[in-house]
Amino acid sequence: MDARLVRNRATIGRPGGAHAAMSLVIDHITKRFGDVVALDDASFTVEPGRIFGLLGANGAGKTTSMRIVLDILRPDSGTVTWQGAANTELPRRTWGYLPEERGLYARMKVGEQLRFFSALYGVPDADARAVIDEWLERFRIPDYLDRKVEELSKGNQQKIQFMAAILHDPEVLIMDEPFTGLDPVNVRLLKEAFLQMRDRGKTLIFSTHQMEQVEELCEAIAIVDRGKVIVSGAVRDVKRAMGRQVVRLATDGDGRGVEWLSNLPGVTFTAQRADYVELQVPAGQDPASILSAALERGERVTRFEIADPSLEEIFVEHVGRRAVSEEEEHLAATAHEEPPA
Repeated sequence: MDARLVRNRATIGRPGGAHAAMSLVIDHITKRFGDVVALDDASFTVEPGRIFGLLGANGAGKTTSMRIVLDILRPDSGTVTWQGAANTELPRRTWGYLPEERGLYARMKVGEQLRFFSALYGVPDADARAVIDEWLERFRIPDYLDRKVEELSKGNQQKIQFMAAILHDPEVLIMDEPFTGLDPVNVRLLKEAFLQMRDRGKTLIFSTHQMEQVEELCEAIAIVDRGKVIVSGAVRDVKRAMGRQVVRLATDGDGRGVEWLSNLPGVTFTAQRADYVELQVPAGQDPASILSAALERGERVTRFEIADPSLEEIFVEHVGRRAVSEEEEHLAATAHEEPPA
């Protein structure tokens, strides 16, 4: 599927959408650092009260995008607005920020540190203490109030960093690779916190290249590659814009003897797993035709699943194809150069 078609069809989450006036709108942002173009005319919209995933490989431009939204960096061109107001005019307490690098004072006690960060945003001390106690209990570390940060595991330090980002009750929470280095238990606790904040009407944006977290949490995404937003929109729209469906089929044969599947019209055999096969069916063709064909052959079907392409497939297809295309262009351009003497 042509990336231009995805951009045209996956329009939810783009500037000019129905809720743009109340949304976070990143509109044609460009940012250079010397000769390096970190962001190249990047645009996307985050609707309020949603969880939004900013996807891309390392160096794609995700962190630069976040720092521009937070007004830590200023763009060379373009604008950022939240609910119709320029981000440069909004109070700092509008935003909560969880950086990838931990910004805690290692030798300071957890409670003292969190009250200090709360005071920077004008939160009364009594209110801060109550919220700190509530979050420590929620994160299953109620006895860590008087411990120094340097005494905590990386996972528990990440919890404290998250608390520091939200104690002033921001409208928008922006997080850079929040799941990095966390064990499965702490990942689950952090996901639960995200969902609780969303249910309170907060807007959450996080960057990652871990597609499984995005599949579970995000309602809309933008994929950034080398400074360009190559895909954006509601997750459902982005998937359906690929123009195909995925079928997973298992029979008593444990995935063996399935050569007949490749003879079905329009069906593409894509993978053979340990106990099932994976097929692609173009849009407009009924995936149930595969099930019918299997039953007509007398197969005992133990699994039949219809799904949209995964975000991992979409990411690899667009980012990988872009890299291949640029490499081909480079090879073509250099093919006619004179060899060195």
